[in-house]
Amino acid sequence: MQRGAGRPSRYPPEFREEAVRLALSPDHTLVGVARDLGIERSTLRSWVLRTAEPGELAPDERRELLELRRRVKTLEQEREILKKAAAFFAQETERTR
Repeated sequence: MQRGAGRPSRYPPEFREEAVRLALSPDHTLVGVARDLGIERSTLRSWVLRTAEPGELAPDERRELLELRRRVKTLEQEREILKKAAAFFAQETERTR
């Protein structure tokens, strides 16, 4: 496979395909696969992105999205608790005046 500007890849297609398969596996991380195979994370990520369907997230991006959604949910719950506590203390302050 040739790159856009021209020189042939130093990695055979079979190697790239196996690296992408491992990176997409739920048992592996992109960073870990890149380290184990001795390639740059950015190289592996570009291979994964080229094989992804348009609009599909890379595994590390999918994990990050799920973690961020969990964090948002936690923060929203904490915010609701704080709003209720603030309302309670405001009522108590008014009542004691």
